[in-house]
Amino acid sequence: MKILLVSATELELTATEKAFSVDLGHEIEILVTGVGMLATSFALGRAFAVAKYDLAINIGIAGSFDREIELGEVVEVTQDQFSEEIIEDGEELKTYSEIGLRKKDDFPFTDGLLYSSFQIPHSILKKVNGITVNTVHGNEANIQAIEKRLSPQTESMEGAAFLYACNSSNVPCLQLRAISNYVEKRNRANWKIELALNNLAKEFKTILKQL
Repeated sequence: MKILLVSATELELTATEKAFSVDLGHEIEILVTGVGMLATSFALGRAFAVAKYDLAINIGIAGSFDREIELGEVVEVTQDQFSEEIIEDGEELKTYSEIGLRKKDDFPFTDGLLYSSFQIPHSILKKVNGITVNTVHGNEANIQAIEKRLSPQTESMEGAAFLYACNSSNVPCLQLRAISNYVEKRNRANWKIELALNNLAKEFKTILKQL
């Protein structure tokens, strides 16, 4: 299987690269896109223009709104969306589809959402819904507002862009995130980045063996 392994940063790849140092029968290419949805979209568009892949996997860390997800836990983000695609109408917030800029089921969206298109065989990972943002949440009032509006479980800066690019190019895709922190007022002392990355590497190796 020819796999494109996509990550925003080198850091998120460091431990994971060891997982495929042993030949598991797959051809794996690495793409470090840079941080954010713009960089991710551009990098994937360029990659898909010159090569064909059997599977694209987005790996990285993420924040969690859901306190039932443990720090360090690896989850599969099966549903994602661009949470900031909104129009302010006074105190009311409207989606692009609500004002006619885009229909909710315009390809590659389904009811305004983006979905992964690959199922991991025999996976026991928790499946979650995420949002993708330019502005990472760290203000309590804004956190409560986004939870009330969309009820997300995770937050990243690239996930929905990855799904959009893959589904638009008909490339089977999968998004894996290790939870490094809870979404709250920014406090890096509470983050578990090393634990998250080590767990991500372990789960990635397990998944490769299942493919």
